[in-house]
Parts: sequence; structure tokens; C-alpha cells
Amino acid sequence: MNIDTGPSIDTLRQTLQAQLRQHSQDLAVLTAAGTDPGSTGEDPQTVAERTVAARHAIEEIAAALSRITDGAYGHCERCTNPIPGARLEILPHARFCVPCQARAR
Repeated sequence: MNIDTGPSIDTLRQTLQAQLRQHSQDLAVLTAAGTDPGSTGEDPQTVAERTVAARHAIEEIAAALSRITDGAYGHCERCTNPIPGARLEILPHARFCVPCQARAR
């Protein structure tokens, strides 16, 4: 990643760690809600869908943190080109550059 055009790796790591904490807290609340339907005021299907989304977010964020440790962070998993800093600032767990993400859909 070109740090000159976006946030530093340390800033992105801190953002990812904060997001990981938040999603983990959300998952704990949702898991408890799954054992006590109605405790969140949401229907069970919504709680189930939010639980799946929180788990997915945790997986994506953990993978991004792993890529930082491995030195692969900030490069597209498909074309290996650098992911622009602006994209990582918006979506710090991004695995693909925009063109490759668009092709994946």
C-alpha cells in the first residue's frame, strides 16, 4: 500500500481492531438475544441475520489483520496491484481493488 496516498498501516490496524471489538460485542449481545427471543425487540429472523453478518465481519477483519502481519495487506488478492489508500480508509478489510471486486460480482 502506498502510505503517501492514504492512512498509515498503524491507523488502519487501529481502525480494524476497534471494528473487531465492536463486532465482537455486538455478536455477544446477539448470541444472548438468540437464547432470549424478543430481548432486543427484533424478530428472531432479524437477530439471526445480524448474527451471521457480525460473524462474517469478524472473519473479514481478522483476515485483514492477518494480512497486515503477513505483509500482504493493501494488495488485491486477485491482481496483486496495490489497493488505493482511499478505498482502505473506507473499507479497511478490503481484499480486492475496485475493478477486481466489480468482476467478482
